[in-house]
Parts: sequence; structure tokens; C-alpha cells
Amino acid sequence: MTRGADAPIEVLVVDDDIRVAEINAAYVAKVPGFRVAAMAHSAAEALERIAEGPVDLVLLDHYLPDENGLAVVRELRRLGRHTDVIMVTAARDVATVQAAMRHGALQYLVKPFNFAGLRARLEAYAGLRRTLEGGGEAEQAEVDRIFGALSATPSADLPKGHSPTTAGLVRKVLMAADAPLSAQEIAERSGVSRQTAQRYLKLLERSARVRLSLRYGETGRPEHRYTWTASGDGRA
Repeated sequence: MTRGADAPIEVLVVDDDIRVAEINAAYVAKVPGFRVAAMAHSAAEALERIAEGPVDLVLLDHYLPDENGLAVVRELRRLGRHTDVIMVTAARDVATVQAAMRHGALQYLVKPFNFAGLRARLEAYAGLRRTLEGGGEAEQAEVDRIFGALSATPSADLPKGHSPTTAGLVRKVLMAADAPLSAQEIAERSGVSRQTAQRYLKLLERSARVRLSLRYGETGRPEHRYTWTASGDGRA
């Protein structure tokens, strides 16, 4: 995030399907403050375009003909390039979602999606850039807002009484988990109460973003375990 506040955000659209790339580029062009710098249809072409610059943000498909999207992100980081990445892909397996997050992808948008879904991510990204370009020091509330800016569901999409920041915290814990977690484990890792964790888990389960399973012990009621499914539209 290095370009000036008045300059358009330059976006590289990467997808192996030329028509899909064109549709995504058309979506980007409709969002004020963004400009499509180029399109690429392979990992090698994407890296070449980024090297030519300027590129602020990459909308990156995972399934490419030569390498996958995660390989592109790894190579960017190896080269010391801090170009921001939003994964835009049909890859729904939790391992890929988790790897994308650990390699620094800012968001993960699951195909198919509509213009509104991508626009929400781009507008959140633009807001995050404005916040970070302001510099200075941040209080905890501001830190929470920065970390939740791209991962939380927009307030308008949440039922009354639900916080986008808390939804984002629960989502991140689930995405980072190597195995199903209980509500208590999620509460401890996200720093919220067990009751709060359960409330958000029910919301995520209803929207098909979380899968509920039961683990039976020797006695007593079965324990509820939760797994991020990367279904729905990718938001939490």
C-alpha cells in the first residue's frame, strides 16, 4: 500500500479464463477509485505484469495453468514485493483458504460471486488504505477496525446486535484451525465469551459458512464442533 491517496488504485486481474477475467475487470472498473492496470491468465504472466508495475492490488485466481495462486503469492513475498492480494477463486477447501491467509492474502472471495460481493471487498480495501496512509498511532478500537476491515461482514448484512469486528475474529479463528473446534476453544482464541462465540457460530452455520459436527464421548451430551467450510460468498 504505497501509492498516493489521490491516485487510482491499480488492480491486476488474474484468471485463466479470459472471459471471467474480463467480467472481473469490468466489475473493478465500475468501482470509483479503482483502475484495471492489466489482466493476466497465468502465474508467469501475473508476475511479469507486477514486475512492470504499478500494481497495488491483485485479484488472484488459484487455478492457473502453470502454477497455482498460492505459488504466485509465495514468489511475490520471496522477491520482497508487498503487493496486496485478494484471492478470487472457486477453490473451497479449507487447506487452501488457510494457506492463503497465512501467506498474506487480505481476503478470499469464493466463486461464483456478483458485483456487489466484489464491490464490498474493494471498498473495504480502499478504506483500509486510507486508514493506513494516515499514519500515527492507533488505539485498540482503531487496531480492531483495521484488522476487521476486510474480513468482517458489512454491518448492513448482519442481524441487529452483531458486530462486524467480532464476526471477523471468529472467522479468522475458524479459518486458521487445523481441526474442528468447540465453541469454548473458539471463544478462547478469539478473546470473546463462550456465549458470544456461540451466537456468531449459529449465524455462520445458518449462512453455510460453518459446518457443525458432533463428537461423542463416553458419557454425557455430544460436543458441538465447528469447521469453516469456505462456502457462501466468503464473508463472515
